[in-house]
Amino acid sequence: MNMAASARAQVLSLYRMMLKESSRFPSYNYRTYALRRVRDAFRANRKVEDPKSVERLMEEGRQALALIQRQVSIGKMYGAQKTVVE
Repeated sequence: MNMAASARAQVLSLYRMMLKESSRFPSYNYRTYALRRVRDAFRANRKVEDPKSVERLMEEGRQALALIQRQVSIGKMYGAQKTVVE
């Protein structure tokens, strides 16, 4: 596997993990917002090919994933009332 394919696999893995974690938000509003932000961020950076830029974006993504995981944990501690759309 060459370098570009390896980086692509890592990006796709991070993308899937972020979507999976975002879908675990107990609140419908936070969940839909997080999913939309993750998709939009990856789409906006879809054409980036410079290895240093890709690595910087990957690090930002890993930090965002950690933030999502913390927020999901906090959200589960404090149960929110269900909205009409749920």
